[in-house]
Amino acid sequence: MLSYSGDTAELSALITYAKRYGIPLIGMAGNPASTLIGASDVGLVLPKAQEACPMGLAPTTSTTMMLALGDALAVALMERRGFSADQYRDLHPGGSLGRALIRVLDIMHKDRMPLVKPDTMMRDVLITMTAGGFGVAGVVDETGALLGIITDGDLRRHMERDLLDGRAKDVMTTSPKTVAPTMLAAEALAFMNDSTPRVTCLFIIDPASAGRRPMGILHVHDCLRAGLR
Repeated sequence: MLSYSGDTAELSALITYAKRYGIPLIGMAGNPASTLIGASDVGLVLPKAQEACPMGLAPTTSTTMMLALGDALAVALMERRGFSADQYRDLHPGGSLGRALIRVLDIMHKDRMPLVKPDTMMRDVLITMTAGGFGVAGVVDETGALLGIITDGDLRRHMERDLLDGRAKDVMTTSPKTVAPTMLAAEALAFMNDSTPRVTCLFIIDPASAGRRPMGILHVHDCLRAGLR
């Protein structure tokens, strides 16, 4: 309960109700000898300060102090409980704050990754790239580890009459750019935009797992659909 004087009439019924039903009471007031502080299980006494109101009457300075103390309590409790950004996101899924805390894991594609083997014929690679809707294909070895990636740019660089007769390993770019599933989606979007050459897709690899097996793929459009800019 918040009351700078701690002795207003409307406090009586609230204090009585809290005591009757054993509800712990935290009181915030400016008078240590007030009814509210005396009845509180935890009393928080504000320092004496002149109200900013020209007449010195309207609650102005005192309400600002209460807001500041309330924020300090909230921050201290967050630290004490180990409150994480993921928990904050779960409680604030909408708006700019919720979007800023979206992680790659939340929006990546897991079930339809466009993957081929090094010896896959390029005519089949093109089908995989087109069917997946991502415009890329990841090249993986027998263990599923990511060896390379084939993009539209790779196709243009190898545009020859016998391109379709080649194999994925002959066209792929080795050491493709990847990100971790725990990275913020906003960071992944910035990473794609800042890459040279610019990329539109990223394979997701968990650095804590053995090998370099992709666990998902992220397209720049996924970030845009999530409201990231």
